Amino acid sequence: MDAAGAEEDGQGARRPLIGVSTYLEAGARWGVWELDAALLPAGYPRLVQRAGGLAVMLPPDAPEHAAAAVARLDGLVVAGGPDVDPARYGAPRDPRTGPPAPERDAWELALIEAALASGTPLLGICRGMQLLNVALGGTLVQHLDGHAEVVGVFGRHPVTPVAGSGYAALVPEEASVPSFHHQAVERLGTGLVATAYAVDGTVEAVESPSAKGWVLGVQWHPEMGEDVRVMRGLVEAAR
Repeated sequence: MDAAGAEEDGQGARRPLIGVSTYLEAGARWGVWELDAALLPAGYPRLVQRAGGLAVMLPPDAPEHAAAAVARLDGLVVAGGPDVDPARYGAPRDPRTGPPAPERDAWELALIEAALASGTPLLGICRGMQLLNVALGGTLVQHLDGHAEVVGVFGRHPVTPVAGSGYAALVPEEASVPSFHHQAVERLGTGLVATAYAVDGTVEAVESPSAKGWVLGVQWHPEMGEDVRVMRGLVEAAR
């Protein structure tokens, strides 16, 4: 393993260290235990590994530690999860918005800000894309029908890339993606551009051409599918 913390794969290529943010859940249950736990669906580290990276979990911590954490990484994934507190983007709470997760909001916003400041490659997934938008001054639609058909079940729908975008360079064709969300980007944050759309016009990917480093957000859940191209884009940028 080198000084940056990334070992080589079987072909001698460097495997970047990719941090993935996590849930912090009270009373999680496994085996004989019921304890508070930092949780991450296994699809996230598996996708990082399949794309050629080393995955590490980043449970919520004090926001002032975010820059130090990001400095040790080659790339950052802000994972899916609960609704962003609408107070973060100056909106009243819709009754259909889920309960707030203040520790996670604060930690992940600090991680995003540190990654943007340092130029560390950044991928936001679902909530992670929404939080990236909020971090840059954007707003969210608090309830959207048709993108979470059955509670606890991922659906699929087509996403069309914007020609000439960074996302289109990774996935040039219309793709069917795994999806589960009821919120979405409304007003884009400063520097962000929409680079993929659903059939109903929902923004499905954003990127920041003016950022210091590679920045992409996707509204769907690539960790629940077989397509590694989006994660491979992050891993390659992190090498």
